[in-house]
Amino acid sequence: MHSLALINEFLGQPPNASEHGYQIDHILEFCHWFMAALFFGWSAFFIYVLIRFRRGRNPVADHEGVTSGISTHLEFAVVLIEAVLLVGFAVPLWAKRVNQFPDTADAILVHAIGQQFNWNFHLPGPDGTFGRRDVNLVTNSNPLGLDPNDPASKDDIVVLGELHVPVNRSVIIELSSKDVIHNFALVNMRIAQDAIPGSIIPMWFKPIKTGTYEVICGQLCGLGHYGMKGSLVVDSPADYQAWLKERAELSGQQQAPPPTQRPPGEPPPGPTPGTVPPPGGGSNEQRGGR
Repeated sequence: MHSLALINEFLGQPPNASEHGYQIDHILEFCHWFMAALFFGWSAFFIYVLIRFRRGRNPVADHEGVTSGISTHLEFAVVLIEAVLLVGFAVPLWAKRVNQFPDTADAILVHAIGQQFNWNFHLPGPDGTFGRRDVNLVTNSNPLGLDPNDPASKDDIVVLGELHVPVNRSVIIELSSKDVIHNFALVNMRIAQDAIPGSIIPMWFKPIKTGTYEVICGQLCGLGHYGMKGSLVVDSPADYQAWLKERAELSGQQQAPPPTQRPPGEPPPGPTPGTVPPPGGGSNEQRGGR
């Protein structure tokens, strides 16, 4: 790590593990050093003002104020540097990330669905086609609502909390949410994106280091927000193929219940015992009729 990046390490930034991450780190390095220079510069100026214009030396207030234009030039320079950072570096880098996606034929495509308070990962399986999902089919045993009658869903892989991807291969993640706004944040990969109900928002990265990295939710999404974590495991190509084979075998052993059959342990259709029936529902006795 070069000397400029030491400030990022000092501030606790985890090491980068993505191909594009060094660009993010360079912007952060410059911002950190720039803000450090401003801090020490303005602190020195503040101390100078306290001494130079102390009451003992200036018993009578000076209502004329500053006559030199140096303060104006300093403030203009600060604004100019911030504008260069935003327009010259941050906006172009952001535009490149959202407009230049890798070819889907060579990338790993994953659906990540947030819910309070977990991450669900959906992979298309060996056929390369995602199965149809229907919100009306969502149950405890079928958290994504996969349609068991859709042939494309037979080999789909659904995992909770832990996603495996191969090293040195682009990964496209399409984000959505089942309930509230979440944020899929991979700090080591230098990416983060909101997951919004009713929307599918893509993001991508290319891991360059094997290992296990933490996935967190970067949006306050409820009382259990603190525990909404997951794992991204970057495998070697051989380990990734072994994981896919293992998950495909497990997926084949788990048959989703037909849409009309309720999984064991779920209450029968209708009001839960001990609850008030909805308006207009229930029998005459429940409504007080004869």
